[in-house]
Parts: sequence; C-alpha cells; structure tokens
Amino acid sequence: MNLSEIKKKYTVVIVGSGIAGLYAALNFPESTDILMLSKKERHQSNSSLAQGGIACVLDTVNDSYELHIEDTLVAGKRENDLDAVTELCTQGPADVLKTIEYGVDYDRDEQGELIKTLEGGHCRRRILHHKDTSGKEMVDKLMLQVEALPNVTIADETMVTSMDRIKNGFKLVIMSNGEFRTVYADFCLLASGGIGRVYKYTTNPSVATGDGIRLAYEMGAAIKNLSYVQFHPTAFNGANREQFLISEAVRGEGAYLLNCNKERFMDRYDERLELAPRDVVSRSIIMESRRLGSNKFYLDIRYKGEEYLKKRFPGIYAGCLKQGVDISKDLIPVFPCQHYLMGGIEVDLNARTTLPRLYAAGECSCTGVHGKNRLASNSLLEALVFGRKAAEDITRCINAGFYSVNVPQNEPPEDFEGAPLPKGTRTEIREILQRAYFVIPDEGAIHSAKQRIESILNRLKNGKFAVTADYCEALSLATVAYIILKEVDR
Repeated sequence: MNLSEIKKKYTVVIVGSGIAGLYAALNFPESTDILMLSKKERHQSNSSLAQGGIACVLDTVNDSYELHIEDTLVAGKRENDLDAVTELCTQGPADVLKTIEYGVDYDRDEQGELIKTLEGGHCRRRILHHKDTSGKEMVDKLMLQVEALPNVTIADETMVTSMDRIKNGFKLVIMSNGEFRTVYADFCLLASGGIGRVYKYTTNPSVATGDGIRLAYEMGAAIKNLSYVQFHPTAFNGANREQFLISEAVRGEGAYLLNCNKERFMDRYDERLELAPRDVVSRSIIMESRRLGSNKFYLDIRYKGEEYLKKRFPGIYAGCLKQGVDISKDLIPVFPCQHYLMGGIEVDLNARTTLPRLYAAGECSCTGVHGKNRLASNSLLEALVFGRKAAEDITRCINAGFYSVNVPQNEPPEDFEGAPLPKGTRTEIREILQRAYFVIPDEGAIHSAKQRIESILNRLKNGKFAVTADYCEALSLATVAYIILKEVDR
C-alpha cells in the first residue's frame, strides 16, 4: 500500500498483524474505522510460527477449568495474576470455538472429534492443533476474515517510528519504503509481538524487536516484568540466528531428551521428566551441560515411525530434513534459546495500559497470565482473549461518547535525516544479553552489561541518526535490553 492511500486519522490504530491484532479487529463493530499496521508482510509474526497449538478446556468431564488454572499457576511459579488466569481459562474456550466458525481447521479424528495433544506442564490432553503449524493456520484464516472487513485498512511493510500522546489520542509517525506519514488515532492497540531479536539466538522472526514496548515506554506507560524471559528447551541446535523450533508437542507425543552420551537424564532434575515446564527443562539442560562439559543434546522420537511423524509433524519433519536430519531415523540436535516474553506493557483485565486510550495485547503485553514462566500453548489463547477484551473495552468507550483526537491543520516538517547507524550496534546488544542473561544468568556480568547497554541507548537517543528501520529497531532492542538488565541488576 502506498502511504498516500492512508488517511490522516482513524478511530483505532492496531500496531501488529498477529493473532491478538487480528482477533481484536474482528470484535469491533463494522462502524469502527481501523488501521492495522504490519511491519513486514502481514502474515509474518510470532503468531504464524506457533507450532504446538492452543490450550483450552472443551471437555469438562475429563478436564476442568480449575485444572487448567492450576497447571498455569504451577508453571508460572504462582507469580501469576489469578484473576487474569481465571478469565483466560474460563473465557478462552468460547473464543477458540469462535475461531472454528472463522474457518480455523483443527485436527480431528476419523469420527470428526477434535484431537487434543499433551505438552509440558499440562495434566490433561487439552491442546488443539493443526498438525504442527497451528499458528499459521490461525493467522491465515483470521486474516481472510479481517481482509473482508470494509472498515479495516491493512498496511504492509509499514513501521511505526515514533508515537506521542496528544489531546484526546495519539500521533504516530509511520514509515514505508523510506517515506514518512503522520497518522492520528483516538485509540491505539499495541499488538506488536515479542523481543526475541534482542538475543543472539531466538525462535522469533526478524520482526520481533520489541518496538511496541519501546513506544509505550517512551510515552510513559508502565512496563512490568520484562526480565521474565522464556527460553525454549528444544530449539534445533544449528548455526542460524533464528533457530528452528522443535515443538513441545514432540515431547508431548513421547520424544525422549538425551545428553551427549545418548542417555535420558531428566530424572536427575525433575520427576516430571521430559514433560516438566519449559523453564525447568531448559535449566536442566544447562546444568547437565555443565556436568558433562558438552552442549550436545538430542530429542529421540524415531520409534514412532516415518508414517506417523510425517503426518503429525510435517513442518518439523521437513524443517529438520533441510538441516540434514531425518527425524524418523536420526536424533534431533537441540539446545535452549530465547522463545517468549512473559512480561511487557502492563495492562489490566480489559487490556488497558496505564495511559488513557492505549491498549496492549499479545506477547508485548503483561496481563499477569503467565507469571514467571508460560505454560505451553497458553500464548495463542491469551492473544485471543485479551485481543477481544481490548476491542470490547474500546467499543464501550466509543459508545459512551468521547472526544476525538485533536488533529492539527498545519504541521511543521519533521527532519528524518542524519548519520547512518554505527555498524554492529544491534549485534553488540544481542551478544551482551546472550552472555549476561541467558537461562541461568551470569550474576557477575549483569551490572557491567547494563552500563554498556545504557551507554548504547544514550548514544542512539541523543545522537543525530537517520530515521531508518535499522535505527528504530536498534533503539527498540537497546531499550528492551536496558529495562531487562535494570530489573535484575541488584
């Protein structure tokens, strides 16, 4: 879309095109004028990479909301917000059923019944899935629904470079193909995803640079528990910066975790073995690595056979094959890497931030649902529930009557020119955080890491650099890294 096609003012601007943003858009009345901004191509998000599925209780005979709540609390070290967890687990099933109405095709058995899988930390099989590409299936089907809405304009390849509070709303400067435009909004929903690219190795795509968190922080919104970073225990152990995820569902379906001696070892660390929560498995791998002096770890699911594996995990089977690993014959090399953020922009049960008219949903938000560690397959559920709640609360505000944003008639021209971003800035940020704050943090390195990140951040903020995508992402990464290290620097 050409920036000239974007209007100057919208009732709601949604920053992000993952499941939180998409489902929110579907829950507004069609009279609501909405602009949805996607930093890259509209299907590119953390949501679309989600493999395992979506957790919800649809069978209250063999499962219960209370059990789902308890599993979530146990995984989160009971640092969760109980009210938020309760809303997630009790309201989520209706939202999941709604996605089926929107065309999402979850796997079913020969009788047409929904198939449920098991993942680490769950005491029951309650996870719906579409093979091992659940997130992509949800994004694709919800996107079709949103694209059909006459009141929603979707702008691809469009980044928010800055955002300011003004009277009765917000001023956003957006950029596409080196061109800039100013847009005004009465309400804004940040659904901009995670922070994975602040680490050297992550399962997240290139768009996950924490932009929404930086924008909210710069406006003065409260940021909570940003140091609650989840490291997935079983990313493919390759050389790429973006690591290929080997879903929790592989262990849920019976894979064994092996050390460098090809021996199971989880019994040394937790009675739940391979199905312990993610943080427990990740820490166990690091401790076993230190015990044996080796970073070589493997998943073994060969005994399930080629036919089953190709049908149940076609994406993982194909992805590993590209790396020269046939999971029906070979062990899968794995090691922990950054995967998810439990903290973020602080919100209440209606997805309201601490700033009027600013909302946040999905991974960039901190609802309190996940506590200190996210239970597997709760993330897509959280995106649905709190994306919807944001839309419902904004709609209530609109229906109650509100003052529209003050759009100035004549704006002075803004200067986006400047020096190029110093080469290696983002690489240095990633290496600092990877070294100081990985699965088991290096307590001795955190203070000096924070000081160096603070120096980088000050240089980026106070220097006269050209406003480019690289610069904005470096600023976001430095901001996120600084907040994380500031939280844990004792």
